Amino acid sequence: MADGTGQSGVPLVAVAHGSRDPRAAATVEALLDEVRRARPGVPVRTAYLDHSTPTLAQALHGLREAVVLPLLLTEAYHSRVDLPAALNEARAREPRLRVRYGTTLGPHLLLSATLERRLAEAGVPAGDPDTAVVLVSAGSSDARANAVIARMARSWSPGWWAVTPAYASAVDPSPERAVAHLRQAGAPRVVVAPYLLAPGYFADKVRRTTLAAGADVVADVLGPAPELAQVLLERYEAALRSPADVVAS
Repeated sequence: MADGTGQSGVPLVAVAHGSRDPRAAATVEALLDEVRRARPGVPVRTAYLDHSTPTLAQALHGLREAVVLPLLLTEAYHSRVDLPAALNEARAREPRLRVRYGTTLGPHLLLSATLERRLAEAGVPAGDPDTAVVLVSAGSSDARANAVIARMARSWSPGWWAVTPAYASAVDPSPERAVAHLRQAGAPRVVVAPYLLAPGYFADKVRRTTLAAGADVVADVLGPAPELAQVLLERYEAALRSPADVVAS
């Protein structure tokens, strides 16, 4: 039901970080359009934590039930603190609202498949033994989030010359240092795989600095890939199976 009274039609409210760069919101909407096409019976709404509207409270207004999903790639400050705080504020305004809170997009095997999709689009076959990959995330002050990226790099499909994690902020190595290190180590080809949801400041900086450091290819951001839409729907289904009115803290 479109009004959210039936489980099959419980609205999905996807919460992105938000950016001053209009390309980011356009990418979020394109991803959610993929979700709408895949599951037309589910009402899908967008919300943002910062810089863009609607806010989470605005997106939840008028609903009696919702699944709130963070459009975030790792569990870190925004998913652990900012989003639950915004959700609690929204529920205080809508005391009859029943909410299920889902998990972040990552980690998930389909995200590695999305990275390989973007590399393939840039002319890099998966698992090329002459190619070293720099896996770049935004970086976080939360060591647990950075550790997830390091584990992803270690577990990525075998065959690559090497896979090295790097971080666009907060922690070393930086993407350009990782590229330079692989060059010095003798990697025949170095490519960069941005583990970033949408274009914006970090994506632009990563492309500029890694190409200057000697990267051969910089793939596109994850963007509105069908694999991401599938992950989002998996998170939605998992949240539906959880008790309502439970908010992370």
